[in-house]
Amino acid sequence: MKRDRNRWSGTYSKVRAGAMLGMLLMAVLLLGACSGNPDSVFHTDTESTDSVSRVPWDYRVVEGTVGDLIGSDMTVLPDNEMLPNDGNYATGDKIWTLQFMDAELVTDADQKNDIRLSSWTTIKSYADQKTAAEDLTRLKVSITTDVDLVGVYKTEYKNKTRNFAVVELPSGNRIKQPIDDKRYKALEKQKKASVVLEEVHDFADYDSAYAKFRGWAK
Repeated sequence: MKRDRNRWSGTYSKVRAGAMLGMLLMAVLLLGACSGNPDSVFHTDTESTDSVSRVPWDYRVVEGTVGDLIGSDMTVLPDNEMLPNDGNYATGDKIWTLQFMDAELVTDADQKNDIRLSSWTTIKSYADQKTAAEDLTRLKVSITTDVDLVGVYKTEYKNKTRNFAVVELPSGNRIKQPIDDKRYKALEKQKKASVVLEEVHDFADYDSAYAKFRGWAK
């Protein structure tokens, strides 16, 4: 009798364990099915239509002074940045440096941009300001061109009316610009607008460039 009781107890334990395993498996399958349903409270997938890209944003020429010489490198004052001493400069020499800034553009489904700027980075040194300025003009190029005009619209707040125009840049990004009444009437029925753009080229890859709106051409 005792042997039968032990056998029954062992059989019951196996059946119970099997039942619990089956229930756990069903729960996992049910959760998986619910997770695939976007209307389910178990749905955990996040859908994002934002796109992120990094683009060249700006350059500037800054005057500096050579500080300590460290091997084939040098420090540049006042920020004490380290650069290769390609010009064989001596401590105390006056030089000019080219500094670069890039930007991270986060574009949403409505083509609106959130711009996150980097800090300035020194990338090259020059013995004279003229040569530095020549490089700057090649990296930041002003052009006049026609772009797509998305439309114009008016807003009113506290009895004051403001006009805006939305244009699409060659990069595909859309920007909003305030305009006066005269320009609003001129652009109201247009599909194109003549604008001034500044093309900022990447120093390491000149074919990579970003166009920034700099004003209306007419």
